[in-house]
Amino acid sequence: MAKIATNPPHETRTATAVTTHKQPQTRRMVASAVDAAAAPRPDGPAEIGSEERRQMIAAAAYYRAERRGFTGGSAEQDWLLAEAEIDRALGRPGT
Repeated sequence: MAKIATNPPHETRTATAVTTHKQPQTRRMVASAVDAAAAPRPDGPAEIGSEERRQMIAAAAYYRAERRGFTGGSAEQDWLLAEAEIDRALGRPGT
């Protein structure tokens, strides 16, 4: 069966399945960003921009879906759980 490259380039689709090849480096980058943002700083907590926070949540939500094999659950639930996880890691109030 022929594979068709899609955007993003790390994803390949066939007529029957989607195979995603996420680079382990991406996970390390997200984890490093969360760790750096959550680390105690003498000048106070790190400021994370709204776009950077959104990207971190999106990555965490994707990894949640990936862990369960992209079956069951919902994108909305993944997003909400990832949002809470990232906000806790960033030390945001109300989490």
